[in-house]
Amino acid sequence: MSWRVTLACTRAEAEALPDANDLFADSETPPVIVADEPDPDKPDEWLLHAYFDEQPSWDDLKILESLAADSDPQLERLEDGVDWVTISQAGLEPIRAGRFFVHTPTHFKDRPADAISFEIDAGLAFGTGQHATTAGCLAALDRLEQSGKRFANVADIGTGTGLLAFAALALWPEARAIATDIDPISIDVTEDNARINGIAIGHGEGQLLLAVADGMDHPMLATRAPFDLLIANILAGPLIELAPGFAASLAPGATVVLAGLLDTQADAVLAAYEAQGCSVVERGAGEWCVLVLEGRT
Repeated sequence: MSWRVTLACTRAEAEALPDANDLFADSETPPVIVADEPDPDKPDEWLLHAYFDEQPSWDDLKILESLAADSDPQLERLEDGVDWVTISQAGLEPIRAGRFFVHTPTHFKDRPADAISFEIDAGLAFGTGQHATTAGCLAALDRLEQSGKRFANVADIGTGTGLLAFAALALWPEARAIATDIDPISIDVTEDNARINGIAIGHGEGQLLLAVADGMDHPMLATRAPFDLLIANILAGPLIELAPGFAASLAPGATVVLAGLLDTQADAVLAAYEAQGCSVVERGAGEWCVLVLEGRT
């Protein structure tokens, strides 16, 4: 890679990042596009980086501009012969959350012996555990298992990279799990990550079923319901909109883990779920909170 284009973006724009092959369908060598959160104290200020083999054209820059509404692309020439994508991945440090250790391929050798480790490629940085919401969900799941909770039927809605579904199966290996996302690319990525991390794909105990779904609108979700554990690390707006559908899919007394929301949005999200008969078990702390709820008994 010899050219890099960088744009400032929001977290939502980073989450919605499409596949480079789709963006640059007419290119024989589309760029590699990655997103990162350079400052954890500014959780809505992300950066997009696009790495090109050749100097990008004006049309290429306009495509990238469409991904970040309020940013001008910054172009720089990079030293030839250096794998800049790998270097950028190396900059993403592993995350320890409860018993979990989430790392990029660069940090494979750093896995602690006492941890449940997952490898997630940093080119798909959103959802790797670098973001406080994902790390918070991992820690919440760990606390649930430590408290004696047992689950047999798990749904991870808006799975992204599959990480939270993998974590649930690691904690409750006899459970059946389904992971869905509205983005087909996310499901392809989850399948690849499942293979890398030794997660079996299938319908049985200890296996993960995958589906492209908009919220709860999929026959496999309807067939699998009711769930005793539902995880959704998405955004506050969709969480509120999906509250009736989520509640309808729960077994009596089920556990719900919700994330992707700011602390200032928590009251609105909680109100939507309390209206469906859910009660608060754990509100979480920090700017990005994780809500743990219990469904109607």
